[in-house]
Amino acid sequence: MTETYVIRPLAAADRSAWEPLWQGYQAFYRVSIPAETTEVTWQRLTDGAAPMNALGAFVGTELVGIVHVIAHPSCWFREPVWYLQDLYVLPDHRGHGIGRALIEAVYARADAAGAARVYWLTHESNTTAMALYDQIAARSGFVQYRRDRPG
Repeated sequence: MTETYVIRPLAAADRSAWEPLWQGYQAFYRVSIPAETTEVTWQRLTDGAAPMNALGAFVGTELVGIVHVIAHPSCWFREPVWYLQDLYVLPDHRGHGIGRALIEAVYARADAAGAARVYWLTHESNTTAMALYDQIAARSGFVQYRRDRPG
């Protein structure tokens, strides 16, 4: 079954609809992001000045999916690259093409902006999402290493 949905940029007025999905994303990955960081993130996603933006998938008036994207320079390309940092679809709306549509909307916007690449990470245990990602993107083969600030 395919749902009818509309994908559009999120605006400041969408905050109350966005926050439960943002919390759901955090719960899925078993992380807790401080309220102060959530506030800064929302401002960056919607103020138009930061190189970050958010799209939402709406079924009627209900926000059922979100994607956050960060554009940044690269040492490998003259053009910017786009990092798809967060993608989340409400559990009851999964399997209806909404995640794919959100990614394809990012692709279209990145192409229109002249981005050299769109890329993202997912946890190795997220096999359901990886089944989709394997259809619409190439695995890079890179393994992420990181160091968080102590304290």
